[in-house]
Amino acid sequence: MALLGAVPSRRGSNEATLANERIVIKCAAVNTDSVGVTYLMLDRVNRVFGAFQLDDGSFEVRSLSSAKYRAAMSPTRSQGPSAGRVGIVKKAVFYADGSLVDRLRV
Repeated sequence: MALLGAVPSRRGSNEATLANERIVIKCAAVNTDSVGVTYLMLDRVNRVFGAFQLDDGSFEVRSLSSAKYRAAMSPTRSQGPSAGRVGIVKKAVFYADGSLVDRLRV
């Protein structure tokens, strides 16, 4: 968050404020092809940032509006605690319909 200039909403959360917008930052490892956001969180934020790890260890951060995220999401297939609570969006959607925010090395 700090590398993007975002201010965390509260300690331990991946929600933040950036340029007067409420965002959430979701990370995905190199071989992970989607990110998930809870429906409750999606109601609170304006944008979803997907930080997708590249082969060199850096992250490409891409942004989708919460409306575009909601339109593209599918329910998680999990049968655990996230069942019925999380919407998943594929990495390809962030690249096709989202915008590049930054490329960062953590």
